[in-house]
Amino acid sequence: MDEWFERSPFIGFAPWVVYWVVAEGPSTWLFGALCAVLSAVILGISMGFGAPRLLEIVTIGFFVVVTAAGVIVGAADRDWMDTYATTLSSGVLALMALGSLAFTPFTEQYARVARPLEDWEEPAFRQTNRVLTLMWALVFALIAMLGFFATQVPQTKDWTNWVIPIVVLVGAVGMTQTYPAKVRERAKPAS
Repeated sequence: MDEWFERSPFIGFAPWVVYWVVAEGPSTWLFGALCAVLSAVILGISMGFGAPRLLEIVTIGFFVVVTAAGVIVGAADRDWMDTYATTLSSGVLALMALGSLAFTPFTEQYARVARPLEDWEEPAFRQTNRVLTLMWALVFALIAMLGFFATQVPQTKDWTNWVIPIVVLVGAVGMTQTYPAKVRERAKPAS
């Protein structure tokens, strides 16, 4: 089980899930951001990861900034965060994933733990992680757009903030779990 934690980006998403659940109510985003920072630090320490990965750095940075902004600005100036918490947080994740494609796809940082060193430079390994990272970027961008749509058409909030994002996330998790094995199977030489 420990190896799964080391190679799974899903653990890196746990603070974001904490934030999305806690920040759903009015004026709870500050508490959600504080809970997310604490969970990111606790998970990082308890997992004993080596060097921090991009997802963990962005997670801690985002929630520290959001927490600090919430403490500094007055209550009247924080209302915008109640409205746009989902859009902003999902947008940051989309930008993180897209930006990582220019260097090392963020999924590759997790995949390297589970694969031998000689696989890291294989075209199939690199392409798999580019595909998965792009998929996650699109998932987060879609959730950000749905969050914005929910602010403009509040009667759709159940669907646009919960049902559709959960279905899309479950599909993305499924693809993340199955796609690499399918690519490895197709890359095997015919015997």
